[in-house]
Amino acid sequence: MRILFRGGTVVSGNGTRKADLVTDGEKVRFVGSRYRGTFDRAVSVNGCLLFPGFVDAHTGFDSEQGGATSADNFYTGSKAALRGGTTTVLNDAVPDPDESPRGTLSRWHDKADGQTFCDYGFHMGLYAWNQSVRAEAAALFRDGISSFLLSTGSPGDREFFEALRDLYARGGLCAAECGSRDVAEALGAEGNLSPAAWPVALEAEGVARALRLAQMARVPVIIRSLSSGEALSEVLRARRRGQSVYAETCPHYLTLDESLYFQDDTAAALYVCEPPLRERVHQQALWRALRKGDIQLVSSGHRAFTPVQKRSGHNDFIRIPSGLPGAEERGELLYSRGVAEHRFGLTELCRVLCENPAKLYGLWPRKGGLFPGADADIVVYDPGDSHLILSRDRASAAGYTPYEGFRTAGGIRQVWLRGTLSVDRGRVLPVTPRGLYLRRGKSAL
Repeated sequence: MRILFRGGTVVSGNGTRKADLVTDGEKVRFVGSRYRGTFDRAVSVNGCLLFPGFVDAHTGFDSEQGGATSADNFYTGSKAALRGGTTTVLNDAVPDPDESPRGTLSRWHDKADGQTFCDYGFHMGLYAWNQSVRAEAAALFRDGISSFLLSTGSPGDREFFEALRDLYARGGLCAAECGSRDVAEALGAEGNLSPAAWPVALEAEGVARALRLAQMARVPVIIRSLSSGEALSEVLRARRRGQSVYAETCPHYLTLDESLYFQDDTAAALYVCEPPLRERVHQQALWRALRKGDIQLVSSGHRAFTPVQKRSGHNDFIRIPSGLPGAEERGELLYSRGVAEHRFGLTELCRVLCENPAKLYGLWPRKGGLFPGADADIVVYDPGDSHLILSRDRASAAGYTPYEGFRTAGGIRQVWLRGTLSVDRGRVLPVTPRGLYLRRGKSAL
């Protein structure tokens, strides 16, 4: 079916323009000032913005922590993501102890295949880098895995260094999450049990160490979940040394702050995440970096636990399952706090939500843009559709939203996944999930 979208403003990382957009089946066919060909259906999008489908490069559906399994599996988590304009997610495939990478990938396919409402892929988590794991790397690339997760401290520095170097030589990129849970637990053992007890210095030290190892390996690296100005400073320092470093932050670090930890313990537990929320001065640094292009992508970091699960670690933040829901709210939050409040523009928003994650993680040009040949993933954003974010209308199974009562500037009217209307005025239309697994190639950034 050929569908004509007329009256909207098409947004890209290079600018905006009033244009007709035509889809043909699952692909974009035409973008231009005036379409004069045939079509089967016309969709009026007068006054609306047309974004490429959002790409969420950091989700944790069906994850486990401290014996708790997250509230959102792939079914509910991807439904929430799609409702929020995300047409592609890249989920962390976390290995079990002593599990082979191929075994990990098979297990995560079992979780996701046939259960995911949007298109999807995986980042492969690595707890070790040895001969056995190295031998499976080629098979992982054939299966479309081109990004890998490392954590400072696990594996050890030598394995971290060798994994960075060996995987890049094969065409892969590594993303690092930086900090030391061991040190945080030591602080807890000394009686520092507040959720805000994970200090900024701990994150900055982990980022600096990961970047120095990448420097010695002479490879690019991705720093995930930046929460502080100090950690950002380490990224900027590495770039001044000539390193290629890509940085990600999350909506909660841009919109929430650590004052939420200084309330009733049961309420504070809802906001526990790693790294934790910071003082507002760090938010300002992150927004400046987004405007200047120093942070390349904003991912949700969606890892949702229910209030009951969150309160299981009462009075001891180390025992609280860590993570916040946010896949459903990400696009509207960034438009409202970023574009509407003049912190950055529409082109910057398109880059961090669509183009950059698609390019960085080997999805471009299929995903991330609206031009002939790309997948017909379209977010129709109505700047006049202001509304409140309320937990009672969320698709997530978390049972709460950290953004309760937040008034948006506009809202998502429709979401089209590969040419099919999939969300209409907040209602997810597919009865069964139709997301496709995406085999990814090399980074295009």
